[in-house]
Amino acid sequence: MKPYFALFSFSIGLFAASLLLQNTSAQDTESDERLIIDDGWQAVQENCTECHSTLLITQNSGSKTVWESRIRWMQETQGLQQLEESLEESILNYLAQNYGQKESSRRASLAVTLMPDNPYESID
Repeated sequence: MKPYFALFSFSIGLFAASLLLQNTSAQDTESDERLIIDDGWQAVQENCTECHSTLLITQNSGSKTVWESRIRWMQETQGLQQLEESLEESILNYLAQNYGQKESSRRASLAVTLMPDNPYESID
């Protein structure tokens, strides 16, 4: 009887953990994936989320040229259909305006005085 009880308890634990993870993920996803409401956002929502999550959009940035190159790449390699010119322009303007090129996506380097000693540096 004991092995069955242990297996049952383990199964219940796994089920509870998966529910907890699903709830956490859903909450994070809802807040992280929202597109900025602005002119053109619905075009992005309707066309871009057919293949991927809006989180992919909100985590990226670029100039209009960069976003256009990404669309061209998707058309050439991923099967994205040709977009009507006005639709593409609306999408590009929205993306460039709301997810434009960042000045820097990395933190600044640490000052040399804050760096630890290099254990491999030769001492003369």
